[in-house]
Amino acid sequence: MKQLSNQALVIFFTVVAVYLLYSLSPILTPFVFGALLAYLANPIVTHLDKHLPHILSVFVVFLVLFSLLALLGLILSPLIEKQIRALVDVIPQIVTWMQETLIPWLQGMIDIDTIKSTLASILPKSGMIISTVLQSSHAVIAWIINLVLIPVVTFYLLRDWHSILANIRKVLPSASKATIIKLANECDEVLSAFFRGQLLVMLALSLIYGIGLTLIGLKIGLVIGLLGGLLCIIPFLGSIFVVVTASITALVQYGTWHAVLWVLAVYAVGQVTESYVLTPYLIGQRIGLHPVAVIFAIMAGGTLFGFFGILAALPAAAVIVVLLRFLRSSLSTRTQTAS
Repeated sequence: MKQLSNQALVIFFTVVAVYLLYSLSPILTPFVFGALLAYLANPIVTHLDKHLPHILSVFVVFLVLFSLLALLGLILSPLIEKQIRALVDVIPQIVTWMQETLIPWLQGMIDIDTIKSTLASILPKSGMIISTVLQSSHAVIAWIINLVLIPVVTFYLLRDWHSILANIRKVLPSASKATIIKLANECDEVLSAFFRGQLLVMLALSLIYGIGLTLIGLKIGLVIGLLGGLLCIIPFLGSIFVVVTASITALVQYGTWHAVLWVLAVYAVGQVTESYVLTPYLIGQRIGLHPVAVIFAIMAGGTLFGFFGILAALPAAAVIVVLLRFLRSSLSTRTQTAS
């Protein structure tokens, strides 16, 4: 009876937690960003604690982290601004190319008139929505607040990380404390390996695609490369984005299919590097998620919780994987004991 009561309490608090996350998801994004930065930087603080007072270690790591982020923003902003201007200049050429080349080729395959009428009805509404969002002072204020909250949350979590964990350990039930701590350590191992590895993979692919597409002469190669590298967190999406966008841009800019071969060469270098160097050494199979499961987790998180859900989808999925492994191991042990 007592065990049944405990299970009912666990289910109740789980339902309440999910409901609260769903209700508060619009304001949780800066807290998730701050927690992620603190989680990634905490090992460095722990290492510095051996040589410096804790608060000084926190200040050093905090200042270095956000100085690097600010420096990166200062370096990339002019480049990205230049690329965006080039993109604005290229868009009319892409539209003309599609009207003169792509649409006639597709004319016999699909009903172009229906697509045109659909787009004509959607685009004005989309433009009005985008314009309203951009002009909304509420959205601007919320964006500024979120931007300010991220470093604040990061600093306080870095400062109190170990005390927070210690307080959590104190409230754990003594009967299952060892099991919970063991599972938490496994989750930490999976998450730290995945996040640090995935961030390095995304950064490397952004550099490979961005530099490669720029070297072959694409005017917006840097923007395509950066976006493609970031989208690589979703299996196949980054690759599809780079190939399709860069190929169309190359065709419009050079007017020859030979330019597409250079795009495919850059893509091949990125894929070979990712498949045989980056992923095996930086990530491996530590997260244990099938690509389809990754795509589903991100889409489900985004649908249920918005942008916060996208950020939290993979960590939640990794934790679920660890819990399922533990459940399978427990059931297997009980079966062997019973037999």
